[in-house]
Amino acid sequence: MALNPGTVAPAFQTVDTQGRPISLADFVGKRVILYFYPKDDTPGCTKEACGFRDRYETYQEKDLVVLGVSRDDQATHQAFTQKYNLPFPLLVDTDGAITKAYDVDGGGYSKRVTYVISPQGQIERVYTNVKAETHAQDILLDLGLD
Repeated sequence: MALNPGTVAPAFQTVDTQGRPISLADFVGKRVILYFYPKDDTPGCTKEACGFRDRYETYQEKDLVVLGVSRDDQATHQAFTQKYNLPFPLLVDTDGAITKAYDVDGGGYSKRVTYVISPQGQIERVYTNVKAETHAQDILLDLGLD
């Protein structure tokens, strides 16, 4: 069961695709799209990531931060990012701490769930019924930004 809108988004600290430290606190004052997905370089996850990639310019224009999270390691994230030219960071969650904090643990993998986190750090929206092919566009439409 995912976290509910209005909940304070759980803080996290990890490293990104390039091994740089990253935390939710880095984005205070910005709206964050935190999307969880099961596994790098699988068909559905690739469609979802490429959807965010293809609309990334619009996300940036609207001052939205996109962060992907799975239980894959940094090397796998790097290969996935390079293969599909992903312009946003993927967060390393090999121990599942972020996945568990956001209540999207599927038993060794992250469930496909997306959180929209407000600039004040609260969960605004939760997407649990994600259609990988159109998800990035669906969020923009839902937020009235496209």
